[in-house]
Amino acid sequence: MTTTAQGRTSGGQKAVLYARVSTAEQEKEGFSIDAQVALIREYADRMGFVVAHQYVDVETAKKTGRTQFEAMLKYLRSHPGVRHLLVEKTDRLYRNIKDWVTLDGFDIELHLVKEGTVLSRDSRSSEKFMHGIKVLMAKNYVDNLSEEARKGMLEKAKQGIWPSQAPLGYLNVVGPQGKKIIVPDPDLAPIVSRLFEWFETGDYALKDVTQKARAAGLRYRRSQKPVGTSTVHYMLRNRLYAGAFEWGGRLYQGTHEPLVTRETWENVQEVLDGRSASNVRAEPLRFAFTGLITCGHCGCAVVAQMQRGRYIYYHCSGFRQKCPEKYVREETLADAFSEQLSRLHMDDEIFALIERAIRESHGDKSRERLETLARLRGEADRLQQRLDKLYVDHLDGRITAEMHDRMAATWREERAGCLRRIEILNNAEDAYVDDGIALLNLARKAHSTFNLQSQSAKNSALNLLVSNSTWANGQLSAAFREPFDMLEKMSLGASASEPPAGPGGSDNPEWLPE
Repeated sequence: MTTTAQGRTSGGQKAVLYARVSTAEQEKEGFSIDAQVALIREYADRMGFVVAHQYVDVETAKKTGRTQFEAMLKYLRSHPGVRHLLVEKTDRLYRNIKDWVTLDGFDIELHLVKEGTVLSRDSRSSEKFMHGIKVLMAKNYVDNLSEEARKGMLEKAKQGIWPSQAPLGYLNVVGPQGKKIIVPDPDLAPIVSRLFEWFETGDYALKDVTQKARAAGLRYRRSQKPVGTSTVHYMLRNRLYAGAFEWGGRLYQGTHEPLVTRETWENVQEVLDGRSASNVRAEPLRFAFTGLITCGHCGCAVVAQMQRGRYIYYHCSGFRQKCPEKYVREETLADAFSEQLSRLHMDDEIFALIERAIRESHGDKSRERLETLARLRGEADRLQQRLDKLYVDHLDGRITAEMHDRMAATWREERAGCLRRIEILNNAEDAYVDDGIALLNLARKAHSTFNLQSQSAKNSALNLLVSNSTWANGQLSAAFREPFDMLEKMSLGASASEPPAGPGGSDNPEWLPE
């Protein structure tokens, strides 16, 4: 049952005191932890409570998991004799629904000192409902604060001001107009600049430049620990160091001083992209049949190893159990695969039809590329027209110089992106089409040419043609992938009987292109 706090006596029962304030509220409205604690302790003395423990949080309650709040819950769980919680008012205790639900699961008596209210499990439903409304109002207040903060940060971004914590190499300071801006850190900015220059050369791996940056003194701002490799990678990807930044899914030209040129930043991106694509590392040994064969006895992978620097043997990895299969020379496996490939047959007519289908398919992709190029050129032209009109508006005095510079920077950046994509598409190569046709040609000539191929070419050919290969008791069993399994069936049919030739030539399987 809810009662007012006036005139109640507790007979020296133990209670927990909780106070909370956010630093932003302290600055803005002069809230004080000391004032809250004094008010609650005065109430405790008046009501005859003994404060068994005091918990104070100085942080926002937008996110659950407040340190002292969690410690208070732990204390209440472990001290069933303490069933009274004293707090100034509703929004001091919880500002999100999860905290409310969590605390509601405790069999405690809640004293809201300023509101003059006591809540317990015996309270009337209407009173609990009103308390819930207050919780929702408190949460809505925090949500509104967060929304206003996001609006303010977006407005700063539109003005070219980085609206968040300064990254390594910069410091947050108050600018001439009273707004927080970022300026180069005199200690770390030179190190960050050199970091980009080192990596731009392409002579250093990410770990190498991280070590060089550490040696030069690049450390985390708070912990003063040396930076990690992942942090350096994030820094090299951050275009803020080149004078621009992304916020809310849009690109803005910053008003801060860049630490590197845009050319340097773009060169670094090319190095990073190239290494991501190729995963540049020391070249491992690549065996012809790696990853292609499993053991017919136990299903484990058949792996390769080199002996005396020249002889290659394959054997069951024995991952599941000790396997009876003996080691086998790579030459023996090559002969066995060559024999399997002899089951394939593809005459010149079928090969010509498949080649035509591949090139026609690539023709569709070429048309898509031309359409994309046309769209990008149109977008680049549209942005250039915007820039020209913006310049005229600036000359005529219809817009301010500040607005001109801000908008022009954004549109130039977008136009430069279009031009870079156009260049990439113009330089696209068609070699992969010829490579695909060459592999098909290899398929129809596999039996006669397989043993003449390099290790890499053998592996590529078998990956294209063969699946589910097993080795057991000195015998290789292999199944062909689609559509090469159809070629095997055609070969078997052709060897059984010659198909009749019609007036338009031999009939082709339905899966072949028209």
